[in-house]
Amino acid sequence: MNAPDFPVAFVTGAARGIGLAIARWFFQNGYRVAIIDNDGATLSATEATLRAELGPQGERLLVIHGDVSVPHQVTDAVQRVQQAFGRLDALVNNAGVATFKPIGDTTFDDWRWVMATNLDGPFLMVQACAPLMLASGGGAVVNIASISGLRASTLRVAYGTSKAALIHLTKQQAVEYGNAGIRVNAVAPGPVETEMAKKVHTPAIRADYHDTIPLARYGSMEEIANAVGFLCSPQASYINGQVLAVDGGFDAAGVGLPTLRKTPD
Repeated sequence: MNAPDFPVAFVTGAARGIGLAIARWFFQNGYRVAIIDNDGATLSATEATLRAELGPQGERLLVIHGDVSVPHQVTDAVQRVQQAFGRLDALVNNAGVATFKPIGDTTFDDWRWVMATNLDGPFLMVQACAPLMLASGGGAVVNIASISGLRASTLRVAYGTSKAALIHLTKQQAVEYGNAGIRVNAVAPGPVETEMAKKVHTPAIRADYHDTIPLARYGSMEEIANAVGFLCSPQASYINGQVLAVDGGFDAAGVGLPTLRKTPD
């Protein structure tokens, strides 16, 4: 296929980490890709890296500096995608922020900052992208939730609540847009080996996670991207309104009790 014939994906929060891994999955699987992020400096560096990787197929990349929690910036971004590519087949709402504080120390500004990006962003993005998707026959949306949206944990009152709400928003979107030809699902990553995790997870925290996760390791960003790509692909054509925990069995293990899970002699 020539580049103009490639399907189109739009990934939010794609300047680094899981979002960037997802964007790379789409490139590797024959998509044109638009990425958006509010971190201008990191986004510029990522653009240079991706264009070097794409070489003569650099026209397959559209880079947008913007904030998914700001309605007019979302509208402008979708218009740019339409102008550049003329269609949209897959949307991944990956942009997210977090603050980790006890409930009593979490200010309303903290709460609103997290909700604006993690919940308002996917609401605004799907609402703005749906007409473009439908104009080209439908498509698929994946919202990046979190294992923290499935099970409560300390210091995550804003983050965990935002992701739990995003999971329900996913179901609402799936019910309404499914009728029109847009599938909407969520991926709930468990602990993932990101640069942020490497910086903030102490050896004690890492050991606790290894003890609690049945696969006894962190996931990779590529493993999350593979799950997202599958849900956006024709192979997932009858999957709608679902939450896929990509977590090594973390949620299934419940309270854990690592001692009881030790391999018997």
